[in-house]
Amino acid sequence: MIKKTLYFGNPSYLSLKNNQLVVKLPEVEKNDTLPESFKVESVRTVPIEDIGVVILDNKQITLTHGLMEALIANNCALITCDSSRMPFGLHLPLCGNTVQSERFTAQIEASLPLKKQLWQQTIQTKITNQAYVLQTTRNLPVKNMLKWVNDVKSGDSENLEGRAAAFYWKNLFADIEDFTRGRDGVPPNNLLNYGYAILRAVIARSLVASGLLPTLGIHHHNRYNAYCLADDIMEPYRPFVDKLVVEIINNYELTINNYELNKDIKAKLLQIPVLDVIINSQRSPLMIAAGQTTASLAKCYLGEIRKVVYPNFE
Repeated sequence: MIKKTLYFGNPSYLSLKNNQLVVKLPEVEKNDTLPESFKVESVRTVPIEDIGVVILDNKQITLTHGLMEALIANNCALITCDSSRMPFGLHLPLCGNTVQSERFTAQIEASLPLKKQLWQQTIQTKITNQAYVLQTTRNLPVKNMLKWVNDVKSGDSENLEGRAAAFYWKNLFADIEDFTRGRDGVPPNNLLNYGYAILRAVIARSLVASGLLPTLGIHHHNRYNAYCLADDIMEPYRPFVDKLVVEIINNYELTINNYELNKDIKAKLLQIPVLDVIINSQRSPLMIAAGQTTASLAKCYLGEIRKVVYPNFE
């Protein structure tokens, strides 16, 4: 079943009742002039088991500890936003799989050659997906990128990921002078940042469900990063976000002066968990595909298979 992504951008009272998320609006609850029947009808509920991601984007949101416990117990990714209304914090369960200890051990003891092979597969798929985005959205020849896919060595020792990235970003937003991809860069980096934050939460959620440590990466090793493995595994998924951002820009006819993360654009980016991808030769929502990817990664650590299952566009 496809889990729902819920976004709260206005003041709200969020609580738990009968295993349902209950939404009440403060301006309604506090208004004594409104009839009680109207207040009752304004209350909204969503079954906890149907929720995959919750985004809290207002400082006047109140939620109960009971609700938080229920959401996290159902492996929901709970995202909080900062003052700039960008995703900032991520809450996940500490225990998400019945054989978690066994899988933690296999992950920790994974050999360096295995991790290098996994990273090679990851980068090959990432560049393949980037090539598809450039070809379909910008109608550019991508023979060089497809050659780089075949040239990626174990551990990507020649950093073909970086070479492909330089070519990719230069051409994906060629109309923006000297565009570079960066967290603090010029728009549409703000749209990409928001989309990647949603994607990161989806991947981290799937890693926990598969009994893996999101902190212990196969390539990323930042002592200050609690989600190194999520950052590794999301790499081949990033082009799906990139393509969505290009489509948003085209559909809204945005220019560099009005790349504002407004309500409509956020609504489009919140569709990331249900984007269509191809995985195992079948069409699947991205969130379901993420679970297949992380499950296959766990099997790689356990020595049951030798290849991670990643999505493609076709």
